[in-house]
Amino acid sequence: MRDLINRLARKYPTIKFAPGEQFYWSPESQEIIYIEKARGNQAAWSLLHETGHALLNHRGWQADYELIRLEMAAWQRAQSLAAELGLQIDEDHIQDCLDTYRDWLYRRSLCPNCNNKCLQQSDYSHYRCFNCHTTWKVGPNRFARTYRSRQNVPQPDTIFI
Repeated sequence: MRDLINRLARKYPTIKFAPGEQFYWSPESQEIIYIEKARGNQAAWSLLHETGHALLNHRGWQADYELIRLEMAAWQRAQSLAAELGLQIDEDHIQDCLDTYRDWLYRRSLCPNCNNKCLQQSDYSHYRCFNCHTTWKVGPNRFARTYRSRQNVPQPDTIFI
């Protein structure tokens, strides 16, 4: 892992690498955070993926579809980067990672009242059910468990997740 970080740091001197609790790209600090003790292919692939985010200058997302587009773009850039470095990323691993986002976005979009699949509203933090007209709010943290709670509000209901 250290060898790959050194190679990436030489190739992209404006990107900083710092150990942390999980792999992620921080656009604010221009750092790729990585798990220092992580080893093996999946750790290298995660590092390349986060480097993909950095090279594409990903800054954040508002709409669910934007998140999937950013993740797919970062994996495509990671594959190109891997090829430049003589590595290859397993396509099944990429799809498994994308599935975690797809599953999370799907769970967010289910109406807590009638379980109907719904679309985000224009402000991107709310959903509204076309079937029962319930509205609910979602948070941006993919790693947080999804909670749904009703509040005493006039119909349509507003539920915060």
